[in-house]
Amino acid sequence: MIKKVFIAAALICCAGMANAQKYSIVIKGGHVIDPKNNINSIMDVALKGDTVMLVAKNIDAKEGVQVVNAKGLFVTPGLIDMHSHNFFGTKMDQTYSNGPNALPPDGFTFRTGVTTVVDAGCAGWKSFPDFKKQTIDASRTRVLSFLNIVGEGMRGGTYEQNVEDMDAAATAKVAKEYPEYIVGIKLAHFNGYNWTPTDRAVEAGKLANIPVMIDFGGSQPVLPIEELFMKHLRPGDIFTHCFGQLASREPIVDVKAGKVKPFVYEARKKGIIFDVGYGGISFAFSQAIPAIKTGFYPNTISTDIHTGSMNNAMKDMLNVMSKFLAMGMDLPAVIKASTWAPAQAIHREELGNLSAGSRADVSVLRVLDGKFQMNDTGTFGFFDYTGAKVQGKQKLEAEVTIRAGRVVYDLNGLTNPIVVSRR
Repeated sequence: MIKKVFIAAALICCAGMANAQKYSIVIKGGHVIDPKNNINSIMDVALKGDTVMLVAKNIDAKEGVQVVNAKGLFVTPGLIDMHSHNFFGTKMDQTYSNGPNALPPDGFTFRTGVTTVVDAGCAGWKSFPDFKKQTIDASRTRVLSFLNIVGEGMRGGTYEQNVEDMDAAATAKVAKEYPEYIVGIKLAHFNGYNWTPTDRAVEAGKLANIPVMIDFGGSQPVLPIEELFMKHLRPGDIFTHCFGQLASREPIVDVKAGKVKPFVYEARKKGIIFDVGYGGISFAFSQAIPAIKTGFYPNTISTDIHTGSMNNAMKDMLNVMSKFLAMGMDLPAVIKASTWAPAQAIHREELGNLSAGSRADVSVLRVLDGKFQMNDTGTFGFFDYTGAKVQGKQKLEAEVTIRAGRVVYDLNGLTNPIVVSRR
């Protein structure tokens, strides 16, 4: 009871102070990385309500109702995971669509610095209203959606193989009815040597004027990805699981030569977006390491988080980002691929940056040093589903997450006064 009274009093106090002070939150002394604005230096960030007001040196801490001590930490736009699975539910035979394989966003976002997720096709046009009601509307995390071209959504089994349920017009109609939430069309898990599912997804994307995300389920023989990139997809369409290496899908890196295939560079010039979409078995170091070494970085980093990937090699957004640090991407490039680049890919340019007037979603990250964290090797170990392992000297950890101008996660109590918002 005493604790509840104290929290209530603190909230009342903060509300009173807000009337007298210029900013609701000032983040002091952090190293700001804001790729959109080419900021990569120690600066302060001021927020008011749900809006970024100012990024500058030496903002007076007294101007903030709350102050976050970010000295020695990195301050970035809120992370965007644009391949996630969040239509969780109790229908046990429906896998990712109102079923047990998807995850409630708030349990797995803020503690990893993620403020926005894009659900990658769990709901189709038939089930999107339910998804909006029980997940989008009920989550503190910003939840957007790639709408599945399959009307039933990602229910697994024969449902996702039903070409007759891939209705471009009906899919586009629902996408246009919910433009605030639906940012693209998704094709996933189709198994068969058949371009019809891809073409119907692209048709829906054209009708709704939004991008398409393609996840090849697989086929024997494999569908040629050069044909996919050059003949079926449009500039701005997204190829997810770009570092996958499975017998049922053609990889982007020639395994024998250890080089990115020449047409992949042409596809990038065309405007195809290469997304990590890590997942359970959709990422292999044998693909990613040769690509990174030759400078072929993913456009966007994402997790494909679900109940099967979260406790295996993938784990979470920061673990995936840390793997790319270990493979040779520098921190600004990793941050860009996790903030501004996905915001651009989904055409939500108000996100993923710290420009004045943008949404007040902010991540405060610590870069852990293996020399001080790991007693034996001085490095962190990162592995993929095949058992391949790389060592990394650094690992990312979320210290504070701010969503819509409110502190929603604080690992070590760096916010003063400590009032972490519950809703």
